[in-house]
Amino acid sequence: MAILYKRTFDTFMIFQKLSPLSNWLLSRPRIVKRLIALAVDFIMIVASLWIAFSLRYSEFYLPSEKQLWVFLLAPIVAIPIFIKMGLYRAIIRYLGMQALWTVLKATILYTLVFTLIVLISSTEGVPRTVYGINALLLLLFVGGSRLMARWWFSHTFKGGVESPIRGRCIAPVIIYGAGASGAQMVAALKASRQLNPVAFIDDDASLQHQQINGLNVYSFNQLSYLIEKFHVQEILLAIPSVARSRRHKIIRLLESYPLHVRTLPGLMDLAEGNVTVSDIQEVDIADLLGRESVEPVQNLLHSNITGKVVMVTGAGGSIGSELCRQIIRLQPTTLILYELNEFSLYAIEKELKPLSVNMPVIAVLGSVLNQQRLEAICQRFNTQTIYHAAAYKHVPMVERNSSEGVRNNIFGTLSCAKAAIASQVETFVLISTDKAVRPTNTMGATKRFAELVLQALSQDKKQNPHTRFTMVRFGNVLGSSGSVVPLFREQIANGGPVTVTDSRIIRYFMTIPEAAELVIQAGAMGQGGDVFVLDMGEPVRIVDLAKRMIHLSGFIEKDETNPEGDIEITYTGLRSGEKLYEELLIGDNVSGTQHSRIMRAEEKVIEWLQLENILQQIEKHNDSDNYQEVRDILVEHVDGFKPQCVVEDWLVK
Repeated sequence: MAILYKRTFDTFMIFQKLSPLSNWLLSRPRIVKRLIALAVDFIMIVASLWIAFSLRYSEFYLPSEKQLWVFLLAPIVAIPIFIKMGLYRAIIRYLGMQALWTVLKATILYTLVFTLIVLISSTEGVPRTVYGINALLLLLFVGGSRLMARWWFSHTFKGGVESPIRGRCIAPVIIYGAGASGAQMVAALKASRQLNPVAFIDDDASLQHQQINGLNVYSFNQLSYLIEKFHVQEILLAIPSVARSRRHKIIRLLESYPLHVRTLPGLMDLAEGNVTVSDIQEVDIADLLGRESVEPVQNLLHSNITGKVVMVTGAGGSIGSELCRQIIRLQPTTLILYELNEFSLYAIEKELKPLSVNMPVIAVLGSVLNQQRLEAICQRFNTQTIYHAAAYKHVPMVERNSSEGVRNNIFGTLSCAKAAIASQVETFVLISTDKAVRPTNTMGATKRFAELVLQALSQDKKQNPHTRFTMVRFGNVLGSSGSVVPLFREQIANGGPVTVTDSRIIRYFMTIPEAAELVIQAGAMGQGGDVFVLDMGEPVRIVDLAKRMIHLSGFIEKDETNPEGDIEITYTGLRSGEKLYEELLIGDNVSGTQHSRIMRAEEKVIEWLQLENILQQIEKHNDSDNYQEVRDILVEHVDGFKPQCVVEDWLVK
């Protein structure tokens, strides 16, 4: 035992002594590293040939003058073959079996070419057995030198040895998933030395007790043992192909462990490239919902988009930008991005341009209140479909700027609708919200009134003989601007506290891509004046979401029962106009559609002639900053509108 300890210690000290050389080599430019590798190979090519002669003759071989050219020929033949086969493109620290296979092929090709040239030249004193011995030695030298270099680089800083990167120690990490993605992740981590992978966990019993990329594979039941043994504080999920429901179960199981849980992206994100350290990301909060995505109905996706001119208002927003991403994949003839914010418009145009092969992407700066400009754009490009995503949606913000909320959400929608009618647009889809149902705030009331505007225009064939108006109503989307998820991440990263308005508050959640996809499909099913409601799944308590995010970030919640915890949750009280519970339906009249996640709601409609007079009153009072009168009108005509606070506009004295 003492001998074993001494050998281990000696090896450790050797690595310590060699680490400066390793640092120096790793810090060289790529061209210098390649030249060093080429020089080493040159020496080994000549050396392998000389050793082959010596072994064949069983003596210290000294070549004659006539044979010297053979030793010059060997590197002249081998080096170009090695370069062509890519031996100097491979990064030693990432070396795998594919690289060794390349070395084997390069060696065989070199041996064949070298042998052929020497035999044709009829050089005396070159036994035929030399060629075979030379090939074996060269394979051993070239392949073995690379394996030794990889071993050296990967072990110099292993375990508790200080990393050369900013002088920090490499943190140990467990990889959950011993499949292809997990194996690639381990190789990338070992090479980058940003994290030190120490073990795999996998549910597959056939993989357990095996070794992959030098790491043992354990079962989930051994997680506590691994945490204690390796002092692990982080686990990486390398299970991109696992169903969301299974990921949800795994994540829930991991919540009870003091681990920071991170993950790799899904299969679609990994399809076009190898796994890298930069692919590691925080756990997708959608996995916490555990809801499997529903396959889209393809004809609904294509109906209003493929081969048509499509416009998206609010194209730079959370929902608008995702709509644009999905629309462009469905191959419209032209995509028009209509946005008021210059930077947001620039960002989405820049993102979409590379995807728009032979497809014009028109970036238009403009306000949805500018009906004349909207009409001109629609007529200039013969727009056929409009997705209206431009709206103010932040509840407290709209409450304190109520006149702008009314102007943008109601009259902005009206301007877009009239421009669509005047331009004979075929389909107009409004992105609405669950906050429009029995609203308690100005934002929700304005969105419901926008629905009423489109419903009225749909019924009035004199005003609107062509355009089909559809509304799609859904709840909160994960990661959208103003949502709690980015806020919680920021608060956790800053050490807390995490702020929740009320412990009882619940919300429906959906991912942005899922919401956009359902919006497109719902819009295709509209016949005119339809209000579609998306199935948001089970509601989530916001405080439970906050607790899960804390635990999955590797922290412990600090509360009365655990005063030594890391991050505290504080309750700030409901904000102006905020509800404890969100609803999706005003009444009970709802019917199914051809999509399992989309329902059609039957709700009260105000005729256009009456609504037109109401709109004139709202506009008059809003322009004169008479906020209470505007609210009174909304209370009268929006079903269930019960404001939870007095008028809080900044201009109210």
